[in-house]
Amino acid sequence: MEQKSEVLKDMDNESLIWKNLGSVREGRGHLGEEMPVLFYRLMQHTMLDVLSRDRGIEQANCYFRQAGYLAGVEFARNTLNLEVDFYSFIFDLQQLLEQLKFGILKLEGFTPKNGDIILTVGQSLDASGLPVTYEYVCVYTEGFLAGILEAHTGKKYDVHEVDCRVNGDNLCRFCGSVSEK
Repeated sequence: MEQKSEVLKDMDNESLIWKNLGSVREGRGHLGEEMPVLFYRLMQHTMLDVLSRDRGIEQANCYFRQAGYLAGVEFARNTLNLEVDFYSFIFDLQQLLEQLKFGILKLEGFTPKNGDIILTVGQSLDASGLPVTYEYVCVYTEGFLAGILEAHTGKKYDVHEVDCRVNGDNLCRFCGSVSEK
């Protein structure tokens, strides 16, 4: 039986995931913390290809959504103030995602009574600049946004992409609702 590395053993504990990212600033010296989107997409698309061949596209998308969710929870817990009101939280999130070059997040609608939310991401990592193939490709971002929303609200969110640049739309739009589960 193959033995897990110490890092992978710790992955069962979500709070250790962020710690295991290490100090990118220290470790990369003069190269710094940034890298071209090309390398993000190369990793993403090759990973999706391998998983799709092995498990099918639906299961591969499920894994990407789950990974995005976990990343969103960890990102929010470790970079954002979860104690502020919802609109301040969204404002801080918008600023940080743009600063980190994830994309330009906009809040299109929010219904406080039931938690329904509509968010857009312009110039997204996942879709901007890809050819139009009439698909929805931002499944990682669906999970990422769901995780971020849950970290702030304490409620499980279902987030689905309803417009996508790859589908021919002007930007990527996501609708979220509190999960019944």
